[in-house]
Amino acid sequence: MTAENNKIYLYPVWLRIWHGINAIGIILLILTGIRLQYSELSLMPMDFSLAVQLHNIFGIIVTVNYFIFFVGNLVTPNKKYYKIKPKGLVKRVTKQVNYYISGLFKGEESPFPISEKRKFNPLQKYAYIFVMYVFVPVAIVTGIALLFPELIIEQVYSVSGVFLTAILHGSVGFLISIFLLIHIYVASIGKNPLDNFRSIVNGYHDVHPSEKNKKS
Repeated sequence: MTAENNKIYLYPVWLRIWHGINAIGIILLILTGIRLQYSELSLMPMDFSLAVQLHNIFGIIVTVNYFIFFVGNLVTPNKKYYKIKPKGLVKRVTKQVNYYISGLFKGEESPFPISEKRKFNPLQKYAYIFVMYVFVPVAIVTGIALLFPELIIEQVYSVSGVFLTAILHGSVGFLISIFLLIHIYVASIGKNPLDNFRSIVNGYHDVHPSEKNKKS
């Protein structure tokens, strides 16, 4: 943290580029996915075949981009923010949940402010781990399978393997969509609703006086 302006450099260039590509890619996948899911409804002015092509293209881009994130989290200091600490987990998560449903609206300070050692609060951390290491990989694997349906098992207990794969892909896509909405909302929580959005653009998190006095 720099003493002059109380800023912490949390988001290196590679992570910001990854985040930008991922955000745009996921949003476009959601939009084209809705067009594919509800093909009989005129929810958006887009040709079905075009939606298929765009969905496949964005899916490939997000997949390649994911491997950049995966490798980056293995070889860069960013991996420290994703380390799992089981001891006291339930207590920390409960404390954060209580803050979200009560303390936040009472004007209380965040129990786990951002610091050089902690980028995420406990609830964010494990939600991100689950999304990035479970939901996204499942979406990628099922997406690739649907792109090459000949790779899918024909039937599972008399049910079409392609159908089951499509259901799983759509379900995970829906959960990622819900996560995205929550992610955007949580990012707006703070002293200034735009702080976190500025951070992911310039790489620096502004530390407020109340945060400085809290242990990391």
